[in-house]
Amino acid sequence: MGCKSCGTGTDENGVPRGCGSKGACGTGSCNKMSTYDWLADLGIDDPYATNIVEVSFKDGASKDFFHAPRELQVFTGDNVAVEAKNGYNIGRITLSGELVRLQMKKKRVKESKVTDSVLRRANQRDMEKLAAARELEKETLVRARAIARSSHLNMKISDVEYQGDCRKATIYYTSDERIDFRELVRQYSHQFRVKIEMRQIGPRVESARLGGIGSCGRELCCSTWLSDFKPVNTAAARYQNIAINQTKLSGQCGRLKCCLNYELDTYMEAMEAFPKKADKLRTEAGLGILIKTDIFKGIMYYTYKENRGALFPIPVAKVHDIIALNKAGQKPESLKAFQLYEEETEEIFGYEDVTGAVELPAEKRSKRRRKKKSGRRPSGKSGNKPSAGKTPEAKTTGSEGGSPAKRSRRRPKKKSANQGGEASANGQNTGRKSRKSRRGRRKKSGGQGDKKD
Repeated sequence: MGCKSCGTGTDENGVPRGCGSKGACGTGSCNKMSTYDWLADLGIDDPYATNIVEVSFKDGASKDFFHAPRELQVFTGDNVAVEAKNGYNIGRITLSGELVRLQMKKKRVKESKVTDSVLRRANQRDMEKLAAARELEKETLVRARAIARSSHLNMKISDVEYQGDCRKATIYYTSDERIDFRELVRQYSHQFRVKIEMRQIGPRVESARLGGIGSCGRELCCSTWLSDFKPVNTAAARYQNIAINQTKLSGQCGRLKCCLNYELDTYMEAMEAFPKKADKLRTEAGLGILIKTDIFKGIMYYTYKENRGALFPIPVAKVHDIIALNKAGQKPESLKAFQLYEEETEEIFGYEDVTGAVELPAEKRSKRRRKKKSGRRPSGKSGNKPSAGKTPEAKTTGSEGGSPAKRSRRRPKKKSANQGGEASANGQNTGRKSRKSRRGRRKKSGGQGDKKD
């Protein structure tokens, strides 16, 4: 939720109450891993107060504990400069007082292990340097991914976090295998001119750092309030009668959604009233098989093995009675005597039977016309036989008699200079002259042959 619409309200100066950024955040969601120090707003002195405070960096992306000397007079919501291994870092105090002890107990951190302390309250120069470091992270992330890809390493650069004094950069990455990145660190140090620290994180921590919107329409739980990740398996989905669909059960991290564990205890408690071995019920009408279980309504749906079309909703109490009869060696007449009546079904389900009340119009389907296969072969350059009575050859040769099929079996005639009996200039038919000349040639050749013999 943004600063202007903060649900805690604003003070007389227009600054939202409970907002650690003092009304200066422009992200639109100031509740990323936020912590509300309600004891600090009561105005009650804590007799068992401790000088350890919780400081968050990069809008709650990472948190740590530091000693805060009393002479510094720093409180919850103040921006402070804290000690680091090489230089200093800029963060914001999120918890102080007794709530810090509870948070350290939750994260299993002992007070003896807290060695770093708060240096001073952050000034204007420190905040400007921190803003420049945050702008530098975007460019560094792009260049770091390009260098890792050119080095052919099987890793994904997820996020980059600069220290408040810009002397150190922590690069977070994910990988499924062990990677030797010594040469990669040398390239990063040469390109960015800062000290580089590589830190491998899991897919869930990656989603928590990057953030996003879940399938429920709200911000991811891991990036807003969830700090400890419990193991999730498909058994949680089976107990809640959820279809095992990996794409719908997986979150943005690629693992099963953490919200599958939220209502699991309620389902487990409700299932204690159900019989454990109730998959089959023996009756005189046939063997009843369990199809579905409605846990919160206390109804178990059965059908016959021989007749799958009939469905019988039976309360849990009556299922116990049928199981007791089967153990005693008795079989009830049918499941119909134990099912819920229509009036009881309407009271439980909360809706009426509207079968036949709503009639949907008939769906119009477009009929595709099938093309009929014709027995004719197309004439053309492919050499196929032309159809009868449609080609020019059939018209010119029709006077000679006989069908086109019979004419095609005859010996082909030699083509003359003028095909088709075209008329010459003097109007005589040159086709007849050509036939007479050929007859004369045959007679002459035959006579010469007799003389030679």
